[in-house]
Amino acid sequence: MTTGVLGQSNPAANTNTTVYTVPSSVSATFNISIVNTGATTAAATVSISASGTPAASEYIEFGTPIPPGGVLERGGMVAQTGKNIVVSCSTASCAVTVYGFEQ
Repeated sequence: MTTGVLGQSNPAANTNTTVYTVPSSVSATFNISIVNTGATTAAATVSISASGTPAASEYIEFGTPIPPGGVLERGGMVAQTGKNIVVSCSTASCAVTVYGFEQ
């Protein structure tokens, strides 16, 4: 069972990036933190999806603004085997961390 940081990324601007995929035979309880390290506001999109290309019904955040130095955080999330945590930001200045545990 893995605990702690499950995945981290600094996605390219406007690119869907799979930060974490729940391994087979487990589920995951996790938090998502996106920090804007840049000088301009970033718009963040987050999904818990079946693939690296989310369907409209899989978004949990869509175009949410994060000011410079700001944080977008979602906690207490749960996903089953095979689900992907996919993040996209309008700038390349977003640091994404998925942390929690697999069970």
